[in-house]
Amino acid sequence: MGLKYIKSKQKKLEKKWRLEEELRLKEEEARIAKMEAEAREREERAYQKRRLLEKQENERLRLKRVEEKKVIAEKKWVNQRDTLVTQVKERIRINNALEEVRVIVQNRDPSLQALDWDDWLLSDPLNQRLAELDLEIAMALFKRDNLLAKRRHGTRGKKAASKPFVLTFAGSSATDYVSTIFNPDDYDGTGTGLNHGFTISYWVKPDQIGGFLKALGRRSETDGRWEFGIKSADLLHVGVGASVKDDNTHNDGVETGHGMTVGNWYHWVVTYGGDDGAGISGDRIVRIWINGKEIYKDGAASGTGNENGMGTANWVEGDTNTVNDSSNLYFGARADFNEDNGNPYNQGWACSLSEVAIYKEEKDEDGTFANEVYNAGFGYDHRDNSNLVGYWRLNEGSGTTATDLSGNGNHGTLTTDGTALPTWTPISSY
Repeated sequence: MGLKYIKSKQKKLEKKWRLEEELRLKEEEARIAKMEAEAREREERAYQKRRLLEKQENERLRLKRVEEKKVIAEKKWVNQRDTLVTQVKERIRINNALEEVRVIVQNRDPSLQALDWDDWLLSDPLNQRLAELDLEIAMALFKRDNLLAKRRHGTRGKKAASKPFVLTFAGSSATDYVSTIFNPDDYDGTGTGLNHGFTISYWVKPDQIGGFLKALGRRSETDGRWEFGIKSADLLHVGVGASVKDDNTHNDGVETGHGMTVGNWYHWVVTYGGDDGAGISGDRIVRIWINGKEIYKDGAASGTGNENGMGTANWVEGDTNTVNDSSNLYFGARADFNEDNGNPYNQGWACSLSEVAIYKEEKDEDGTFANEVYNAGFGYDHRDNSNLVGYWRLNEGSGTTATDLSGNGNHGTLTTDGTALPTWTPISSY
């Protein structure tokens, strides 16, 4: 009984142990399965994280490539744009140079003497400018001039006769004028102004006599006057710097007032002795001659030598004027800073103009120069003189360009804001 009990007990224990072992194995399998599942979950999360990082990196690289391509495209566009702009500017420069060459060739007067190259260049500022623009054309004209001179068998003289044309303006009824790029404050591009002293010479034939009419000029600001014309049937109206000269009463004892009438030609010379500021030391005196006779201010005693012309004018060094459309010289009117309609045209004069010459010095105090030019009449050529900074003969006869023959290239353009351009009018003499 004891042995049987012991065997029974042993079997129960073995069964218990077997069940416990099976339970342990199941728990171990479950634990291992859980660990494997957790490991797989970690791997999956790690994988998903790597995939996300890879996608983010790929997107970053894609965006970087897109940005790089964009930058490259923009640089390429900028380079193409800059190249195009450069090409356009170069084409404009070439076209402007070609137009200037055409104008010079059309309007220059050939030398009447056989000259060597250096003398030929010095004989005319236009020859020098032409050589700068196109040496080949300049050489061809040099050879042609010498060939023509030889055919003339040594005919002497400097220049051929002028073409018989002047420029006629209809005045305010047509708003026709010539616009130039000549700025009295900076006539040579170095900042030097005519307030250091100047002389202007021109011929004018009035087709009307009235109030405030300008043959030429500009009024850039209050202290920037440079304008020439008449105020009335008797009075002049000349603006220099901050001053206006319009108080004349006699013409050297010969005429009353300015003495001009419709249909006749008159030669004007106006000089300025320069401002008396630092670095200039001028006498500030404004002098005016019409047909060789000096115009005096009101109350002056003619012939005494103490008249001081039309009095003094302030044109202070350092007074700068706003550079805009009214800064430059107009013919047939004045350009006026105070016009607020976007067009500086002002005080247009129905008249004809010819032989406008500007010098950077006071060439006359006693009338010698004024009478020299007046007495020479139609044949006077200002290119023979020194310190010439602007010269428009206004004798082209056709086209819309008024050529600056001083060599400074401040050419004018025939313009209208109204019904018609100024017209070329043939004449034989003044």
